[in-house]
Amino acid sequence: MSPVSNPRVILSSRPTGYPVPGKDITYDSARTIDPTTVELNGGFLTKTLWLSLDPYLRGRMDEEKRYAPNWAIGDTLDNTGIALVVRSEVPVLPVGAHILGPLPFEAYTVHSASAASGFQVIDNKEGVPLSTYLGVLGMPGETGWYGLEEYGECKPGESIYVSTGAGQVGSVVAQLAKSKGLRVIASTGSAAKVAFLKSIGVDRAFNYNTSSVAEELERFGGIDIYWDNVGGKMLETAIEYMHPNGRLIICGMASEYNHEERYGPKNLAQFIYRRLKMIGFVVNELRPKYVNTFYATAPGMVGRGELKYSEDVFEGLERVGEAFVVMLQGRNLGKVVVRVAQE
Repeated sequence: MSPVSNPRVILSSRPTGYPVPGKDITYDSARTIDPTTVELNGGFLTKTLWLSLDPYLRGRMDEEKRYAPNWAIGDTLDNTGIALVVRSEVPVLPVGAHILGPLPFEAYTVHSASAASGFQVIDNKEGVPLSTYLGVLGMPGETGWYGLEEYGECKPGESIYVSTGAGQVGSVVAQLAKSKGLRVIASTGSAAKVAFLKSIGVDRAFNYNTSSVAEELERFGGIDIYWDNVGGKMLETAIEYMHPNGRLIICGMASEYNHEERYGPKNLAQFIYRRLKMIGFVVNELRPKYVNTFYATAPGMVGRGELKYSEDVFEGLERVGEAFVVMLQGRNLGKVVVRVAQE
C-alpha cells in the first residue's frame, strides 16, 4: 500500500474568546503515513473513526493551568475518541477491534505498547451507534451519572434545577433525576432545545434567553439540588432559590470560558443561613467507584430507549474548528462529535 494522507488538527495560536478556525485551530494535511509498513515497535496502529468535542477543551488552549494539561502552540489536539485497530502487536487490542480512549486529532496514530492500558475495547452487545460511547455512554454520560449518584443525596419528591439541561451531561442528569422521583426544572438556550427537554420528560423546561431564571425558579417553588454547568450570574440566582440543606453540584462554568472578567456570586452568605453544600468535581476521580455499574446498566438503557440522547455530527477533521465554535456558543442541539472516517 502506498502512503496515504494523515491530516491532523493543531493549535496554531492561543485564542482570546472563541477560537477562530484557520487561525487558532488549523487543519494540517501535509503529512502522510503508510499503514502497512509503519513501524509499530511493539505497539499498535489505529484509524480514527470518531472524536469527541467537549467544553473543557477550551481551557486547554490557554496558558492558565487547570486540571487538564494545556496544549502548547503547534500541538496536535487530543481528546477521547473511537478508533479501529488496524495493526497490533499488543494481544489485548486485536486487529478489527473498536477501542475507546485518548486520541490525537489525526487520521492514523501509532501508539506505544504502554498506551494500551488507556484504551478499552467496546463490547457493543446492544448494537447502539458507536458515537454514543463519546456522549451518553462516554465521559459526558459518566459525568452526569457519577456526579448525581455521589453528591445528589436524592430523595423522592425533591426538586432539582439543571442548567444547560439539553447538553449531554445535563440531559443525563435530568433523566436520572426523574428516575429517582425528583421534580426537574431545566434551562437551555433555544426553542428547539426546550422541545428536546420536554421530550425526555422534565417537569419544566425554559429558554433562559427569553425567560427570567429567577421567575422560573420562584414559580417552580425553589429547589433542593442545583446542577451547575454555567456558573456566574446563573449560579448566583440559583443560590437565592435553594431550600435549606440544599446541594449545589458544580460541573462546569460555561459562562466563564471566554471572558477575561469573571462574575462572582455576591450572595454566599446564604450558605450559612440555609446550611447549603457546594462541591465541584471531575469525573476521573469518581470513575473507579462507578464505572462498572455504569457500563453494566447504561448501554442497555440506551438500547431500550430509556436513556435518550441527541447528537450533532460534523463530518471530517477539517470541520473541527467550526464544531468547536458551534459547541462553545451553544448552537448545537446535542453532543458534538466529529466523524473522521468510515471503517
